[in-house]
Amino acid sequence: MVELVDLVPAAAALKAAERIAMACHVGPDGDALGSMLALALAAQTEGKEVQPSYGPPFEPAPAYRFLPTELLVPPGAVDPEPDLMVTFDCGTPDRLGDLATNAKAAKRLIVVDHHVAGSEVFGDLNLIDAAASSTAELTFHLLRAAEWKIDQRVATCLLTGIVTDTGRFQYSNTSPETLRVAAQLVELGASPETIGQHVYEEEAFGFLGAAGAVMQRAVLVPDRNLVWSVLYQADLAANALTLTDTDSLIDLVRLPIEAGAALLLKEHGPGLFKGSLRSRGLIDVGSVAAALRGGGHHNAAGFTFNGTAEDAVAAVVDLLP
Repeated sequence: MVELVDLVPAAAALKAAERIAMACHVGPDGDALGSMLALALAAQTEGKEVQPSYGPPFEPAPAYRFLPTELLVPPGAVDPEPDLMVTFDCGTPDRLGDLATNAKAAKRLIVVDHHVAGSEVFGDLNLIDAAASSTAELTFHLLRAAEWKIDQRVATCLLTGIVTDTGRFQYSNTSPETLRVAAQLVELGASPETIGQHVYEEEAFGFLGAAGAVMQRAVLVPDRNLVWSVLYQADLAANALTLTDTDSLIDLVRLPIEAGAALLLKEHGPGLFKGSLRSRGLIDVGSVAAALRGGGHHNAAGFTFNGTAEDAVAAVVDLLP
């Protein structure tokens, strides 16, 4: 866990601020969005003006619309030179997209993250702990250090981050401390049932058509311990979906027991794919993504690729052990 000596000055900066700009990585997952909204809610309760945002495309995934997304402001509305800014779940500033310039111009920058830091530690106060399960776990400790109230809504945001980044407590990043924090959040009013239903049990009907197309294209590469598939823009159009409607498709691709790693490529535009990687634990897909200028964790990671889907698969295969 991040030491108290690191938490105290960050907590003091939050308490002294009148307005706090906040940003998480582009295309936020449950951890990035949940952590940021948790701090925004708690800060607002303390009478602070908050500006939580993220770079375009500025559209939360449908699975997370049960969170207080009404607090979000468009990236263009964030102070260009904020007195205090907090970033969440970003190992490098480029993952902030358009808001990287705001972070660079901030008079004081707090970085809250659980990824292994890259060559650039870019905050004035860096709350970075690669042993933590999630950024939400670190945000919980930051709120405790600030002595800010964690009510039911804040607890729900934080538990969403922990649940999603631990794969429902299945991944190897789940520690005894993670479970202790989760237990406290449930005691504070967070509902695992509500989170589970929204995140894992609700999809648009068109999702079934897209899932069928992706499953039809699935390829097993047994000698590389990999299963992969691809989702094209045509699949989205045929099923009246957007890319944010398909976040859970990777969980279907990773099911075959014959493969220790899974890759789902999503076409974002002509010659542009974003890859989601998952591992059962023996393969470090985080290092694979990092080699492709992406990021993530041992069991879950992602990257962007310019080229064909076949070239992207070949690049991943070359990096697998």
